[in-house]
Amino acid sequence: MVDRILVVNPNSSASCTSGIDAALAGFRAPGLPRIEVMQMAGGPPAVVTWRDWFGVAEPLCRLVEREAASAYVIACVSDPGVDAIRTVTRAPVFGPLRSAVAAALARADRFGLIAFGDPSLPRQRRALQAMGVERRLAGHIPLNLPMEVLTDPAAPRAALISAAQAMVGQGAEAVILGCAGMASHRAAVEAACGVPVIEPCQAAAALALQAVIAARPALAQAAE
Repeated sequence: MVDRILVVNPNSSASCTSGIDAALAGFRAPGLPRIEVMQMAGGPPAVVTWRDWFGVAEPLCRLVEREAASAYVIACVSDPGVDAIRTVTRAPVFGPLRSAVAAALARADRFGLIAFGDPSLPRQRRALQAMGVERRLAGHIPLNLPMEVLTDPAAPRAALISAAQAMVGQGAEAVILGCAGMASHRAAVEAACGVPVIEPCQAAAALALQAVIAARPALAQAAE
């Protein structure tokens, strides 16, 4: 049986979905669980407000109930619906924000977080508080750029680099790209700011791969 990891973009931006898929290209190889990236129909252009955040939870639950997979990644860096989705599947469900924070803290004592916009800040702070790591946050800077600008290969690059460098100046030893639309800029931002830059969908996919691969022996023994 080929294991399937389903990565779901809950917004309606095709360019964001394409960027997520490209960012995960290096996670695909023979013998590894198959990673599929899909876009949820009917989602908002971006998950910006609390209404967007709550609004995608039930459609995501219904999608997961329809789409069998060995693990799920909800590809939005405010982890919408993750707790609700965990009630409708026994498969592991990963949120990119929490995954990225774990990856950052595995490499650094303090980290910075580049947010999509001002409305993202309270949602992301609440997640950090729930994880007990808010004091490890060195800087939290919103870009306030539209999704289609973020996904452009050049347009947001200077703003992303400036934000990352500012947070390094504030003591960040790693930087998290706080929107899936920023995925294609990870390498350039890392080269410019000189500290590890974490792309959250990659961080979540890495945890999903580990979970699915680790479960293989147990599944084989149960089938015997």
